Amino acid sequence: MTTFTLTDLERIVAERAKASPEESWTAKLVAAGPERAAKKLGEEAVETVIAAVKGDRDELIAESADLLYHLLVVLRVRDVALRDVLSQLEARTVRSGLAERASRPE
Repeated sequence: MTTFTLTDLERIVAERAKASPEESWTAKLVAAGPERAAKKLGEEAVETVIAAVKGDRDELIAESADLLYHLLVVLRVRDVALRDVLSQLEARTVRSGLAERASRPE
């Protein structure tokens, strides 16, 4: 089992975002701005869905890794900390998903 966490990945994304765009894919995405980073996140989301529907476990794992990475890049570009997302998830787990969804404003 790995000890690598999303927090580790967030730190790596932050470090690589400071590099030259000619040397780092992360820096290139960050330099291109939120629209490009979000577009790439959307592409990865679609690829993840396709892998899930196909039932290809290895492809689903690879695409999920791409999706999580690109999500963290988008969060970085928009200055949203992973801890804020995790806090939101934690708050939602105090009751069932159905009860939580029913409580959201229309």
